[in-house]
Amino acid sequence: MSSAFVRRPVLVTGHRGYLGSVMAPLLVERGYDVVGLDVGYFDDCSIAADPLPIPSIDKDIRDLVPADLRAFYAVIHLAALSNDPIGNLDETWTEEINHRSSVRLAELAREADVRRFLFSSSCIMYGQSSAEIVDETSPLDPRTLYARSKVKSEETIRDLASDGFSPTFLRNGTVYGLSPRMRFDTVLNDLTGAALANQRVVVYGDGKPWRPVVHVRDVAAAFCRVLEAPLSLVHNEAFNTGADHLNHRVIELAEIAADLVPGCDLEVRGEPGADQRTYRASFEKFARAFPDFEFRWEAASGAAQLIEDYRRIGLDAGLYGDRRFVRLRWLNHLLESGRLDGSLRWEAGAAGGERQPEGKG
Repeated sequence: MSSAFVRRPVLVTGHRGYLGSVMAPLLVERGYDVVGLDVGYFDDCSIAADPLPIPSIDKDIRDLVPADLRAFYAVIHLAALSNDPIGNLDETWTEEINHRSSVRLAELAREADVRRFLFSSSCIMYGQSSAEIVDETSPLDPRTLYARSKVKSEETIRDLASDGFSPTFLRNGTVYGLSPRMRFDTVLNDLTGAALANQRVVVYGDGKPWRPVVHVRDVAAAFCRVLEAPLSLVHNEAFNTGADHLNHRVIELAEIAADLVPGCDLEVRGEPGADQRTYRASFEKFARAFPDFEFRWEAASGAAQLIEDYRRIGLDAGLYGDRRFVRLRWLNHLLESGRLDGSLRWEAGAAGGERQPEGKG
């Protein structure tokens, strides 16, 4: 890394989430002064130890003030309600947290002379595309509140770009891989978890939809690469984040997972109501902009590493089915137990605290 980048202060929102708990330590390793900002919804959802402590602003992103953004060179904005079904619980949560708070964060960052703003977006905004391959110029067809929040945020934040404020939008593929704050509600994490824990992989649809899958460590490294790029290359640009060879049909991913566990059964149910969103993304723009960057993990090697990681942490049916690792179920638990109120804010004295392992919810 060039000395020009060493020790620059970076704020990472959502640094204790699935992606953030991998990315924040990597930024520290690369010489950045990292401060995290996190509300702590998933502090009790650890499946592995954090590699190192990150200084943190413990605050709801809806409550930011100008002073929170002073003295940062860059903001990497990961914080969001990041699971599609969560939006169905209460539409206002996704609107307030994913869209309005993202835009306000960008406005505050620009006012505070933050130079770079990396926005974690998603290829899911392409929806159920009829095009053979979608790229950054393809029509957006968001089918969920989560996807729509990403589209609206990109559009609004793009208008804030100026000579002194440079946003970049990284539209991630479907992320997988072991994280200290694990999720089993993303496709390859789920399939490999089911294969090892239950010796049975179920595909509820016909398996034909396409998914661009990308390893969490590769995504974290890609953000670092964009952060270090010349501004002229990334200013107000959107990039599909992944590689062309990482596009797979769901049935291919299921077969990869099942083949890794001896005796594992694969069932394809073909249910008509199953998720039919399909998008095969082009990652040519990212490859052209960053020809020296390598996405190290292919689906087969990444899934094999996941199985090894699962065995190391002792994954069984109870841990795989634990509500802590499915975002919708965990938020429901926090609401039903009275730790969060109806606006997804902590009740007095309720944040954090449950550090012990929890059985299947």
